[in-house]
This record gives sequence, C-alpha cells and structure tokens, in this order.
Amino acid sequence: MKYPRIIFAGTNSGVGKTTLTMGLILALKRRGFNVQPFKAGPDYIDTSYHTHVSGRICRNLDPWMLSKNTILELFQRQAKSSDISVIEGAMGLYDGLLGKQEGSSAHLAKITRSPVILIVDARSLSRSAAAIVLGYKEFDREVDLRGVILNNIASDSHYRSIKYAIEKDVRLPVFGFLPKDKGLSLPERHLGLIPAQEKKPLDGLLKKVAKLIETNIDINALIAVAKGAKLLPDFKRKIFLQKPADNKINIALARDESFNFYYQDNLDIFTHYGANIIEFSPIKDKTLPPDINGIYIGGGFPELFASKLSKNSALRKDILSRAKKGMPIYAECAGLMYLSKNISDFRGRSFPMSGVFDFSVKMGKRLSALGYVNVEVFKDNILSNESERIRGHIFHWSYLNREPKKNETVFKVKKKGRGPLLDGFFRWNVLACYTHLHFGSNVKFARNFISNCAAYAKRRN
Repeated sequence: MKYPRIIFAGTNSGVGKTTLTMGLILALKRRGFNVQPFKAGPDYIDTSYHTHVSGRICRNLDPWMLSKNTILELFQRQAKSSDISVIEGAMGLYDGLLGKQEGSSAHLAKITRSPVILIVDARSLSRSAAAIVLGYKEFDREVDLRGVILNNIASDSHYRSIKYAIEKDVRLPVFGFLPKDKGLSLPERHLGLIPAQEKKPLDGLLKKVAKLIETNIDINALIAVAKGAKLLPDFKRKIFLQKPADNKINIALARDESFNFYYQDNLDIFTHYGANIIEFSPIKDKTLPPDINGIYIGGGFPELFASKLSKNSALRKDILSRAKKGMPIYAECAGLMYLSKNISDFRGRSFPMSGVFDFSVKMGKRLSALGYVNVEVFKDNILSNESERIRGHIFHWSYLNREPKKNETVFKVKKKGRGPLLDGFFRWNVLACYTHLHFGSNVKFARNFISNCAAYAKRRN
C-alpha cells in the first residue's frame, strides 16, 4: 500500500523548518486532509507544535535510536489512518552522528523512501543558492530530493532570480517561498523552542504563516510529490506483534507545563502491553491518582516551575511515601530532578523537591550534556536486567551536586568519543536517569516495568 508522505529538511538548523512545516500542515488540513505529523530525531519540543496544529499526536522517527524495521513499523502504524504524512527533518539534511549518515534526516528519508523538499535560507544569497542546492542534490543521489522552498526572501525580484538559477542550473523545481519577516519566528529559551503546551497564543502566528504559504507556495505541487512517494519497504514487526493486553495495570503519568517530554510511542507501548495511563499534574494535584501501581515522570522544565512544584508539598510527600513502600517509579531527566532533594534554578534559588534521592540538582550556565548514548545495564532494576542494552539521548543544562556512585546506579552510559558514565539511580523501586530512553530500541524495558508494577499490585492486595 502507498502512504503519501513528504519530508521537509533544511540545509542547516535555523532555516525555518518548524514554522514552514506547521504552516504546511495547516494548509493541508484546510484542504480536508487528515495529516499525520512526524519529527526526525529525538526532539520533544517541535513535536508539540505539530500536534497542536494537526490535531494528531506527532511521533518521533529516530534512525539512530531505532532500527530500520522499528522505524517502518512505527511509521506505518500511524500513516495508515491518515491521508498524508508530513515529516520535519532535524538539523541539516545530511547531519548525522560524528559526520556519518547514521541518524540524519537523509538516513530517515532513505529508510522510508520518502521524497524530500529542501528548505534554504536565502538571506543574502542570489545565484549562490543554486550552488548550495546542487551540492545537496549531488552529495547523495540515493536521497529522493524533489524540490526547494526558499525562506527569508527580500523581494519578488530576489525570489525570481534564485528560482531561475536553481531551476535552470540544478533542474529542481522551486515550490515557493516565505518572505523575510521577524514576526514568523517561534519563541525560544535554553533548550530550544518553548513547548506549545506552555505558550498557546499561536493563533496569530499560525494565521499569518498560513496566509503567506497559501499565497507564496504551490501546495498542490507538494501534495503531488507526497502522493508520488514510492511504496514503503517491506519490514518485520517487532513491537506490536500480539493483540493488545487487557489494561489492568494503572500507571500515573506526570503531565503539565513542568513535565511534558514523552515519546508517544513509549506510551503506546505501555498501553499495548497492559498499562492504563492516568495523567496527573505535579503542580496542581495534591495527591496521586487512586489505585495506581506505578509512576512515570518524564522530561520537561522543573527548573522554571520549581517554586510551584515545591509549594505542592502534599504531592511531594505522597510520592516519597509511595517510593518507600516499594511502588515502581521511573523518572527521566526532569523527573530525576524532581525526585532529588533540591533544585537550584538559574538565579541560584533552592527549592525542596521529593527527596527520594539524597543528591541535589543545580542549573548550569551552559549546556551540561547533549547527544546519543548507548546504555548498558550492570544491575537488575525495575526496567531491565543485567546485561540488557538500549539506546537513548541526553540533553540537559542541570548537573548533580556530587558524583554518582556505582553502588547507587544501574546504567553504564557510553557516548562516542567519551568514556563510560554512570547513570540510572536506583533506590527502593525507584529508577531515575538523565538519559531519555525510547522503548522501541528495546521493548523489554517497557514490559519489565509493567511486570514490576503488576508484582507490586499483587503484593499490595
């Protein structure tokens, strides 16, 4: 079966991929299309914008963390219920791990056999833009590069000159442009864009972008490109093999403006293997949901909401009490921060947190860690057994007030070019790590967590 799809990739970061992708999704929706958005790579924030615009949850397709079969399985699972899939690339089209193809948008395009539209920042360029596009076209002829969209165009004559050069000398169509306009920029802070869950006054920006796209970009031509995508390659299902299990295990999921970084496919995997996800707000709710058997606290921005989180002492005490009683709790990055003794924000103010672990967390003045990692398990825990492996990603500005000790951790984390680091703090039945894991890399981690939640429920009964 054919699945209409298209990738919007950039020559580099900051060329306007997210804004253009958002606007094009909206334009397609206005034409009656049911649009399924995807994001290449591990990014949590861009996905929130595409979810907001499309009305469907944006999924991550990461060709480094996930195998080819898993990429195709996760893609097809969502694409089959939509009219068209729109994939936003990551960084520049060919930017992979350590200068290689692996993990790049081009890698994803080849795995999924998706046609690519290259977004070029045309600011201060004329005919030289054609040379840039030619380089991208010739660099890897296996990438199905179908055309170009120009951003930051200064005038009609500016557009015409670049369009003429690209179409004449590169023989690729130019499908349109967006004008140079500072008002089209999305709001940012230390981890990138501000998530759409926090900053929702997007209607004005969206209307503006949609109008410019309708006026200046050939939407029908892009639809034709998407419909002309090749057949999806054959693949073997490895994750959603069996029928969904009965949802007997209740897992409380922290979700509000302080915690909202989750791979939706992780939650789907939990649900498929028997979990019922019940959301709660660490800022607003005074107690955890009733009848829960486990807790999952993902990534986010607790440093920006530390005062509100700290003031909700009732919930912090409830979580500590559940931890002491042996309830399985899994926390990633921001979740690790929330389970520490204290968080010190960018201004040096310290706020008490849950106190499950005896370390504190401080916000740094620069990025503390970034990149893909291989995780090796050296001690059994609620997610995994000794010697299991999984891939993940780290991205944070915070750091611990002390070095981790081997006897309190269960993960050995290896990043290319660096020696192994310790991660995965484990106490009682609580596991907290800086690493963001994708269970599509090793579904056993999700199944083990559900099994441990089930065992806890049985003990409590």
